[in-house]
Amino acid sequence: MSAARPQHLFPLFADIQTLSGVGPKTASLLERAMGGRIKDLLLTAPTGAIDRSNRPGIANAIAGEVGTFLVTVGSHKAPSNRNRPYRITVYDNSGEMEIIYFKARAPQMEHLFPKGTERLISGKTESFNAQLQMTHPDYVLDPQKADSLPLIEPLYPLTAGLSQKIAGKTVRAALSVFETVQNLGEWLDHSFVIQQNWSGFQESLKALHKPTYAVDINAESPIRRRLAYDELFAKQLAIALVRESTRRAHGRKFQHEGHYVQDVLKAAPFDPTGAQSRAFELIKEDMQSPFRMARLLQGDVGAGKTFVAALAAAYAAEAGVQTALMAPTEILARQHAVTLSALLEPAGLTVQAITGRDKGKARQALNSGLEAGYIDVVVGTHALFQDTMTFKDLGLVIIDEQHRFGVRDRLRLANKGQAPDLLVMTATPIPRTLALTSYGDLDSVKLDEKPAGRKPIETRILPLQRLDDVIDSIGRQVNEGNQVYWVCPLVEESELIDLTSAEDRHRQLTAIYGDKVGLLHGRMNGQEKEQISNDFKAGRYKVLVATTVIEVGIDAPNATIIVIEHAERFGLAQLHQLRGRVGRSDKQSSCLLLYKGPLSVSGKARLEIMRESEDGFMIAEKDWELRGSGDLLGARQSGLPDYAFANLDKHKSLLETAVQDARLLVKNDPELKSIRGKAARDLLFLFEQDYGIALMRAG
Repeated sequence: MSAARPQHLFPLFADIQTLSGVGPKTASLLERAMGGRIKDLLLTAPTGAIDRSNRPGIANAIAGEVGTFLVTVGSHKAPSNRNRPYRITVYDNSGEMEIIYFKARAPQMEHLFPKGTERLISGKTESFNAQLQMTHPDYVLDPQKADSLPLIEPLYPLTAGLSQKIAGKTVRAALSVFETVQNLGEWLDHSFVIQQNWSGFQESLKALHKPTYAVDINAESPIRRRLAYDELFAKQLAIALVRESTRRAHGRKFQHEGHYVQDVLKAAPFDPTGAQSRAFELIKEDMQSPFRMARLLQGDVGAGKTFVAALAAAYAAEAGVQTALMAPTEILARQHAVTLSALLEPAGLTVQAITGRDKGKARQALNSGLEAGYIDVVVGTHALFQDTMTFKDLGLVIIDEQHRFGVRDRLRLANKGQAPDLLVMTATPIPRTLALTSYGDLDSVKLDEKPAGRKPIETRILPLQRLDDVIDSIGRQVNEGNQVYWVCPLVEESELIDLTSAEDRHRQLTAIYGDKVGLLHGRMNGQEKEQISNDFKAGRYKVLVATTVIEVGIDAPNATIIVIEHAERFGLAQLHQLRGRVGRSDKQSSCLLLYKGPLSVSGKARLEIMRESEDGFMIAEKDWELRGSGDLLGARQSGLPDYAFANLDKHKSLLETAVQDARLLVKNDPELKSIRGKAARDLLFLFEQDYGIALMRAG
């Protein structure tokens, strides 16, 4: 899904080999480090800078620091053995130092440093045997070419074989191309730019790659904040266009009495919470409207998202359409299918799981049932949305726990069936910043109540030295008929990291409790995982030693204790998810967080927050504050977009403004036809968010 790129931007999308001096080998290295097009180089932020404006003179040079010196070339000392260093003595009016080269040839050195001439050299100095020296200077210039020495030299991401000199030179060549581009208007609100005291985009990009001061490249500098806002605004504008397109897109009005929903409610073994009822009413309103639903259902651990999904599926089925629920793993898909079957059976609805395990005739039968409409609700992994899957009439798509599904993927899913409604569910409470960056196209509703009868989970923090006491107390719980999760960070022992492995702990506990102890980790295949999960749920195992593979989806109501080893190594959100594996019945449950001291300040703060609160939404915000966006769940896993200039920890306030700014522009100019709107189209192309343009009526 893309739109036609404006011609005046063509030079920026050209291959970097069109730049002078960039051959195939250099291009390959640059592509690996920064990207293969001219704009990729321009939109790569420097990682740091070297200050070459420091001119201390030889006598005042500080070893270990970069300095620039105007020197006169003295004598050359060529070694008799090429494995020895080549030495050149240089001096100024304050003292002298040696320039050192390894594996150098005399003719080459004499050409670079003609005796008696002046040279401008720049590099890191060092002291050896009380003699100041510089090994392989970064720059050696004729003083008449001093202008070609960057006084503040930006540093760029590198790969093996690529030097900073080549990277910097190529970025500056790309900048020369950029300076020839015409017709780039101002896509930001004029008064906002003045209020922030920002320069234009082109001036800011030039200043970033040719900084006057080293601080110019810092995240908090006006130059970097301007570019960060451009990037955030581009992504939010694309999301706002998707949001507008979804709201405008004609869906199907599902309006009926809701008898199937009543059948499900009457047969349910519990009364829905107020939050569940409110969430379903909003979903029902969405499904009754003539526009397509695009909603995010956030449910804290144990808040009952699956029940809300069952009500939505029942409502869809009464309208004669099918529901597809996509889960991230086979084990969770099959578990959802079992749960939904039990909930929807009173309404006479058919639920089937389809995963990669179903092959041959069994798979053909499932596909036929789906195509003929005999299957009302199908549950599976992302394979559900492959081209080979055909629905009779898909009316509702539910995505569960799929952090890696971005806005573009949701658009692709929406093309399955006849304008199906979309419900995205997550049991990971999402910090507001992440919600805006990853789910800004969706209307959100929260399940912030737990089902009646659930008792608060007692959370305790213990040092690993008390491991024997914990093992003894586990034994008492097992004898009383309760079940225990025991979570370890690694699968098997590692000499590099001193963490207890799941396999090692499983061996130890098996020696004490025999075959009552099971083991579950991510390296097992889907069938093994499912078998062990089912055996634990059925009570065949009393203790389940596991890695974080149990974080989502394993549901054993009889499990009342979870032990988490090296809890200081986990993020708050992950600890909260793991703790949510217990406390799923009316029994009192406990969470034991075992740590290895000494604890860092943030490590201690994380564990204290876990002890004090079970509010997943508060915990998610605290996790963001303590760990930052880069470390939150692992940036990839959490669904955070990649940013070149923006830093979500430092530019959070800019993101909030960008969201409002983008939505306002789309509301006032939905087809981006105004002067600012046309400029904003260029912005979308530059940051490759042009999928938003393709959704506009005017194209």
